Amino acid sequence: MEGPLIVVHPPRDGERLLTVLGEPVGIVDSLGEIELLLRRAGLSPADVLDDPDLIEWRGGGPEVWG
Repeated sequence: MEGPLIVVHPPRDGERLLTVLGEPVGIVDSLGEIELLLRRAGLSPADVLDDPDLIEWRGGGPEVWG
């Protein structure tokens, strides 16, 4: 796999685009929404959110939304 599995794009108006394998999967406005999407996909948020090989935060980390 080249690049991260998940990319959280820079914030815009308090929301961020979330892509998985380069495909948009939704617009999120909180870390909780990302965790929910990961659980629905059968992934452990703790494992994914702590692994820079799996997730890339652009324009700021999980604390940046606005």
